Amino acid sequence: LVFLVLSENNMLRSTRLFTRTVPMWINGKAVESKTSKFIELRNPANQDLVCLVPECTQEEMRMAAESSAEAFKTWRKVTVPNRCRIMMRLAQLIRDNMEELKMLVTTEQGKTLADAEGDVFRGLEVVEHACSMTSLQLGETMENVAANMDTYTYRQPLGVTAGITPFNFPAMIPLWMFPMAVTCGNTSIIKPSEKNPGACMKLVELATEAGLPDGVVNVIHGAKESVDFICDAPEIRAISFVGGNTAGEYIYARGTGNGKRVQANLGAKNHAVVMPDADKQHTINSLVGAACGAAGQRCMALSVAILVGDAANWLSTSSHKSRQSHPTGMLHSQPTRLLSTCQSSSKCISGNRVTVAAGIQLYM
Repeated sequence: LVFLVLSENNMLRSTRLFTRTVPMWINGKAVESKTSKFIELRNPANQDLVCLVPECTQEEMRMAAESSAEAFKTWRKVTVPNRCRIMMRLAQLIRDNMEELKMLVTTEQGKTLADAEGDVFRGLEVVEHACSMTSLQLGETMENVAANMDTYTYRQPLGVTAGITPFNFPAMIPLWMFPMAVTCGNTSIIKPSEKNPGACMKLVELATEAGLPDGVVNVIHGAKESVDFICDAPEIRAISFVGGNTAGEYIYARGTGNGKRVQANLGAKNHAVVMPDADKQHTINSLVGAACGAAGQRCMALSVAILVGDAANWLSTSSHKSRQSHPTGMLHSQPTRLLSTCQSSSKCISGNRVTVAAGIQLYM
């Protein structure tokens, strides 16, 4: 709640009496948490307090799991074409609400509006892909696999699934998870990043507006305790995770230890190999953008460049270009010490290493 009042010099100022808390989404509606523990969410651009994210109680998370399990009993019987029609409506609602969604991403996560729109759009493409489930979920048959014997397979839903999403793509990655899961006939519990849950909450609200029945998608909030709940809850049959190595390894071990299927997409280290006949300026621009764009917080951000042969002579230009493009403290002022020499591509990994920017190393 924000009140606008006149200050002594008659300038308008705002007085915040209390800050909005982010609700859970359980059984088709927003539900305020009764927890006493909250996580502050601040706008990265100005550090203004945006909202408080609850660390949901065990009882609240159990309510979400039971809601999902109950909804699965009827949702799994809905025909595949009818599930696809809901995804078609969701895709249109995402397009209609693009401005609000990208503003939520920018306010909570800090991306530019253009980058935030790309975040939402990449997720929208997965929703569109889910609309093809009538062919994606086809099984297989084989006649006469043995004497008087035919075989057939069905792809059937598992039950309650869960998604644990990172902070760097707050719209795209939830849309990787729940649209495909529910269109296959599963129900879904999403735990968005506690650093920026707003876009996910809006997307689930739009999914309900598109016709998704109550309980098919539920949202809980929190940090480690909510992750542990997802790994341990007997109703949850499968977990999808995107994030760093430490968390991913923990979730994989704990989830599989409880007999769950776990899909864990962990931190990546990506390499670019630069051949000496490459276009110099285009390559340098691409290296800098790939390493430093979005502050390097992308799964496919470039962390290593391998310069083969004469391409090693580009180093000084690359370093200068990096500092020109990103002068705000991201970059090291001096390259690291050269360790050895290398002229063949087969040996470049152990050759000279020069760090020209936070998150990118050049090997010669």
